[in-house]
Amino acid sequence: MLETIDLTLSLDRETYVRELTRYQIQLRELGYQVYVQKRPVVIVYEGWDAAGKGGNIKRVTEKLDPRGYVVHPIAAPAGEDKTHHYLYRFWRRLPERGQIAIFDRSWYGRVMVERVEGFCTEEEWKRAYREINAFERQLVDYGAILSKFWIHISKEEQLRRFEDRQGTPYKSWKLTDEDWRNREKWDRYEAAVNEMLLKTSTITAPWTIVEGNDKWWARVKTLRTLVEVWAHALDYTPRDPLDRRESKPKGKKNRA
Repeated sequence: MLETIDLTLSLDRETYVRELTRYQIQLRELGYQVYVQKRPVVIVYEGWDAAGKGGNIKRVTEKLDPRGYVVHPIAAPAGEDKTHHYLYRFWRRLPERGQIAIFDRSWYGRVMVERVEGFCTEEEWKRAYREINAFERQLVDYGAILSKFWIHISKEEQLRRFEDRQGTPYKSWKLTDEDWRNREKWDRYEAAVNEMLLKTSTITAPWTIVEGNDKWWARVKTLRTLVEVWAHALDYTPRDPLDRRESKPKGKKNRA
């Protein structure tokens, strides 16, 4: 599935700024409708290391009311979370009605990291596909608006970004030894991702694959997708802030 993705897609700066502004303002308007209509919203981000998830999330939330959303950065389970079923820590972080929860990595760790690294048994990660589909179906049936994004970049682009981070002091904290180890297992992770996308992209909760080699393209595509999904779910069409067409007043007729 990933082999069919066109990673050459890109935007020039003028188009990027224009479209980013348009969709951010529309998403802010829809975010207010989320609050008014009391709909819980869940956004899931997955993708390769250095795919640009953090920057993407920043642009999605930039113009939203900060009281209306929370971002959950998901790492390895610890403490109480580690003593329960793997979905437990996500159940307890789900948003209340009228709120937005953004997961920077998610329950899909069971069928990717935990599968590849051997943190769970083969029986457990194979069973997880059914568990995850059922979990997401319950969310949607409850009234949640669910969006799932896989941000895809090429192996060559990842290496370029790793080297850029390594050579830039204020970015170097983002790069860890684990990132390099994961890169050595690219083919195994790619196989896991392809199977994940195939088995968990359902009518109820489809995946959106975002072409991420160009970060500008990825950000605009994510915002546009969210605007379309929220507008449909909320039955509300936001105004286009860049549409400057105005109805002109009728002029008085000339008298003879």
